[in-house]
This record gives sequence, C-alpha cells and structure tokens, in this order.
Amino acid sequence: MTMPGLIRSTTCYLGLMTVLTGLVYPLAVTAVAQSAFPRQANGSPVVLDGAVIGSELIGQSFTGPGYFHPRPSAAGADGYDAMASGGSNLGVTSQSANQTITTRLQAVRIPSTRVPIDLVTASGSGLDPHLSPEAALYQAGRVAAARQLRRERVEQLVRDHVEGPTAGLLGAPRVNVLRLNLALDAQTAD
Repeated sequence: MTMPGLIRSTTCYLGLMTVLTGLVYPLAVTAVAQSAFPRQANGSPVVLDGAVIGSELIGQSFTGPGYFHPRPSAAGADGYDAMASGGSNLGVTSQSANQTITTRLQAVRIPSTRVPIDLVTASGSGLDPHLSPEAALYQAGRVAAARQLRRERVEQLVRDHVEGPTAGLLGAPRVNVLRLNLALDAQTAD
C-alpha cells in the first residue's frame, strides 16, 4: 500500500470510529436509558409538591439542628458544588487535613461516645448523598430534641431508611440523607 492510500484508509477508519463511538453509541445508550430507566437517566430527581428539590445521587447541605447533617464536602467553596466535585486530596500525614478533622470532631462530639468517621471526613467526590446508619443514629438525639420528638421514634425512622448493599453485594448499608430529612419533615411532634 502506498503512503497516500494508507493515509486515506487511516483517515476513513478514524472518521468511522469517531462517528460510531462519539455519536452512534452515546445516542443508542441514551435512548435505551431514557426508555428503560427515565428517572435514573435524568439524575434521580427528588420531587416534592411538583418541584425538584434535589437528587438521590448528589448530597446537599443541611445545617439546622432539626435535620440530619450529611458528610462534610470538599466540593467547592461552600461544599456540595457538583461543578467542583472532588476530594481534598490531602493524606493522613497532612497537617491541614488533621486540623480540619479535629475542628469537625469538636463540632459534633458527644462526650464519651465514638464519632463515626463519615461525620468528620469528606467523601472522594465531596457529593456523597449517604451516611452510614451509625452516623445517622449518632445524630438522632440532637434531631429529636430540636424537633421535640422521642429519640426512639427518630432512631426508628433512621432504621426504616437504611438501604442495603446494591444488589445485595456491593457496598455497605447506608442512609440517604435527603430522603431521611424529607421523612423527618413529615413527622409531627410527640
């Protein structure tokens, strides 16, 4: 094969693969996802009174004493910024990371109890919408007092919202903070 022929066939192959992998395949996957799983394909939105208030897949900040607080976020200046997703990239020997964790520990510590690690460390993306059941239960006393609910009732609400591992195999049990706080808002005072 001559050099011009090789260039021509390489260019044709590049064009074909660009169209197949850059256009046809993404459009086919999008069409299948939209028809088979429309809610998930559109970001798993959480709708309340006809308005989208969040996503099951992206954490958001809750700071009031009557709400369960999510994991800290390192995504963006105020946290939970999906455009700035990413961890802090600070390791266990980082002075800055250790100071941040110490400050967070002081803010959430209940005397003579062990603080769950996910209440003081950000997730890898900074957008994790879940907490461990232990981290949610750790906050139950504060939430119950702020809402004037029995602690046992709030703890049962947490247990009712524990999601098992995906497909029974992947991951650990977890609690979606947004869904838990919405269920909490539906409760009435004791």
